[in-house]
Amino acid sequence: MIERKHTNARMSKIVTHNGTIYLCGQVGSGTDVTEQTRDCLSRVDALLEEAGSSKEHILQAIVWLAHMSDFDSMNEVWDAWVPEGRAPARACGEARLAGSDLLVEVIVTAAVDEGASQ
Repeated sequence: MIERKHTNARMSKIVTHNGTIYLCGQVGSGTDVTEQTRDCLSRVDALLEEAGSSKEHILQAIVWLAHMSDFDSMNEVWDAWVPEGRAPARACGEARLAGSDLLVEVIVTAAVDEGASQ
């Protein structure tokens, strides 16, 4: 069974299938990449919780930066957020994002937390 949440004509924010959670790309608010990354990751936390999971269960993350010169600043926030010993498979690249004010976007795939009640 496929479960979709927060669905509109274009996309769903959460799709769950066979114990795997797929989140749509998350962006954040803020004036710099540090603020945007913090906000973005807090949105990931909220969506994972709603889907019955958490950052401890992330399998893969794809990070898009508007400028690779922001790599170190984004990683400072990322490294503080990722649970020790639970880092997911991750890729990071540079891309033109959907808005000129956006500096970072994160796409997450996670496992459902089998111990959590949904």
